[in-house]
Amino acid sequence: MARVLIVDDSPTEMYKLTGMLEKHGHQVLKAENGADGVALARQEQPDAVLMDIVMPGVNGFQATRQLSKTLETAHIPVIIVTTKDQETDKVWGQRQGARDYLTKPVDEDTLIKKLNAVLKG
Repeated sequence: MARVLIVDDSPTEMYKLTGMLEKHGHQVLKAENGADGVALARQEQPDAVLMDIVMPGVNGFQATRQLSKTLETAHIPVIIVTTKDQETDKVWGQRQGARDYLTKPVDEDTLIKKLNAVLKG
């Protein structure tokens, strides 16, 4: 299936998301912060990125903006996956280039549906 990069500093969330994706046949790449996520996305060219917002150093909004505004990674869809559930956060995430926005805890069916939608374009 797809190669999906998870960018999240929480080992628990990384474990949960990895399990959901692998159960549906996806290959998972992992980064624990925004800077590593951007670097890995440039290097590996995943099919999609699941991006947390609250992380040390480069946060998820900044990393999403870097990915969506850089020619070599602009084609990679980013889905923000975060505990931040304010409407202003969702709007800001879309302005940074995110294709979709999910709040934690993530429902597996919803995650897979949204991932499939961004993969199809």
